[in-house]
Amino acid sequence: MSSTRDDLPLLQIGGPAGDTPGGGCGDACGCGGDEGSYELDPLSCGLDPDLAALLVAAGLDPVQVEDVAHLALEEDLDQGVDVTTVATVPEDAVATADFTAREAGTVAGLRIAEAVLSMVCTDEFAVERHVEDGDHVEAGTVLLSVTTRTRDLLTAERSALNLLCRLSGIATATRRWADLLEGTKAKVRDTRKTTPGLRALEKFAVRCGGGVNHRMSLSDAALIKDNHVVAAGGVAEAFAAVRSEFPGVPIEVEVDRLDQIPPILAQGADLILLDNFTPEQTREAVELVNGRAMLESSGRLTLDNARPYAETGVDYLAVGALTHSSPILDIGLDLREDADHAALAPDAAAREDG
Repeated sequence: MSSTRDDLPLLQIGGPAGDTPGGGCGDACGCGGDEGSYELDPLSCGLDPDLAALLVAAGLDPVQVEDVAHLALEEDLDQGVDVTTVATVPEDAVATADFTAREAGTVAGLRIAEAVLSMVCTDEFAVERHVEDGDHVEAGTVLLSVTTRTRDLLTAERSALNLLCRLSGIATATRRWADLLEGTKAKVRDTRKTTPGLRALEKFAVRCGGGVNHRMSLSDAALIKDNHVVAAGGVAEAFAAVRSEFPGVPIEVEVDRLDQIPPILAQGADLILLDNFTPEQTREAVELVNGRAMLESSGRLTLDNARPYAETGVDYLAVGALTHSSPILDIGLDLREDADHAALAPDAAAREDG
């Protein structure tokens, strides 16, 4: 069911906050700070403070989002200009464009699309937010409307859409799993099988779709798998080594047989990953563990068999496909045909808002 909200008020978003074009906490960053200044409050660095605050509220690092936007645009422009747009669009032309869903799905990444636009726009621009991340939308729904210089809109179009379509695709796929598991205790959970450089954004999209996140990084928690067992000389040895070296870190242990569970429980594993168990074996594992550790099913999972696994009583279903195989959600950017070809007045956004 759609949770689309009433239209939110227009916001004014200016250019990059730093003096350096494109910004940056040092040469490699997009926010304009001095080298080594990453410790600064992210709200004081880079993006418009209101937009940065919204990203923080969503569990995202504004500096990281700005860096992703910067890299996407840098890749698309390759130190040049959008030659087609510069040749065909007058420099002072202004237009309103609508980000519109071409198919039904769950939206994720609207504020990230705004961040891309903020990197390109040479003047203030006005945004009108019609839906929020996590909302279900139908085909034809206008998600976000933007008014600014036409050249800036067209230059940022593909980079903004690439991220918005990708993240909305992940959210849409996750929502299918989350809806299927409704009524059970099981939650669909992602993995570290993410696109390099986009992990935080893709895991945010999973949350927008109703899923939960597994480790964000190798340092968050220990996951003892078969290769660790071989390297350490056994499951017990691997567990003891992790507990000794990192006593405060949660430990998850992968097993592929029921008989491996009792010794792991005895050692105090926080979570046990049941690798390629059948639903019947999973139910036996749930009864054996009896609440002494959390259980996660992994392998062989599809939308067709997810419900039987969830009904065994496991806590999580690990689905790497959420981030490595989800198709995009088709979203387009459409210029309104009544585009104004006059220059954008400095207070245009303020007049619309007032």
